[in-house]
Amino acid sequence: MASPAKYPLGDKIRQSPPVDLSIPYDPAWLKGKTILITGGASGFGAGFVRKWAANGATVVVGDINVQKGDALVRDVQKETGNSSVHFVHCDVTDWQSQVNLFKEAVRLSPHGGIDTVVANAGIAGDDPLQRPGKLDIAEPPEPNFKIIDVNLNGVLYTTHLAFFYLPRNPGSVDCNVNSDPTTNPRDRHLLLLGSIASLAPIPIQPQYGAAKHAVLGLFRSIRSSSFVQGVRVNLLCPYFIDTPIVTTGARIALAGGALGKVEDVVDAATRFTADSRILGRSLVIGPKLNVKQQENGEWTLVAKGSPEGQETAIWEAYAEDWEDSEAFCRSLVGALNTYQKARGWAGWAKDIIGALGYGLGFNRG
Repeated sequence: MASPAKYPLGDKIRQSPPVDLSIPYDPAWLKGKTILITGGASGFGAGFVRKWAANGATVVVGDINVQKGDALVRDVQKETGNSSVHFVHCDVTDWQSQVNLFKEAVRLSPHGGIDTVVANAGIAGDDPLQRPGKLDIAEPPEPNFKIIDVNLNGVLYTTHLAFFYLPRNPGSVDCNVNSDPTTNPRDRHLLLLGSIASLAPIPIQPQYGAAKHAVLGLFRSIRSSSFVQGVRVNLLCPYFIDTPIVTTGARIALAGGALGKVEDVVDAATRFTADSRILGRSLVIGPKLNVKQQENGEWTLVAKGSPEGQETAIWEAYAEDWEDSEAFCRSLVGALNTYQKARGWAGWAKDIIGALGYGLGFNRG
């Protein structure tokens, strides 16, 4: 990873430096870990299961599709010879169903704990939000918010349970950028699945876009305080990847461009999951491109095989977050910090007295 000296605020929020993708990681670091994945029966999830089971992890797959989940687990056990791959039925929109999944994962874990939780479950589909019906109907139809329920509420349930179970992982210690992934497989890691729709609008899919924006906000909020529980949090933001979630209509709309590949998403997720030194980072995964980065940070396409360029499908989003955030936010926060410094300890003491007085019922409107 990049030198931490360039990113001093990372120390204060327990965030590691931007990921140096040229530095290799070893999937063998997964051996002995217990990993829980929601929505693991197909798409990215199935790719994660195959890769991680092949490298010796215990993988517990939670999914609402029993037929696909059972078939995947049987296939992976046969392919890898790893019998520690399990399927548990789970509806992520149901609190008790998720509780049951986590309890079962702990029971199935060889060491009685969970090292990584992957909040992977997600759906897309027809979104009625902007289609309230014909103008001649008397009553507005109730919208179907299933996409929000799965992609946001389900993720919040998973996150809440992760922060309950991960700190209780036997043999684990607080996350640390100086961790050695080669010597201790015990971990406390939450991996969130966002999307390119976390970073940009997505036409005709407002629920999906809203949910994935919310996942980004969740990530940016909890990564700055998750060190309290010793949990490291990372985020994946895939572009349109060649999986069943990309519908025929979406493929037609994207014609002429390119879809990303599942194996590149699996690669990014495996790096996060295997390397316990990575805290609070996010990676965008798209189609492989041959690119060169300019001095101003912009990427330009170059000819394939050009010595000036590099082929990559993975980029870091918010690489300098907390150092070089959006201009307005940076300016506003800078002004507020300057004001706080100018007021000094006298201002702090005045505010504390005011806060205590408010708690006692004084100065309330």
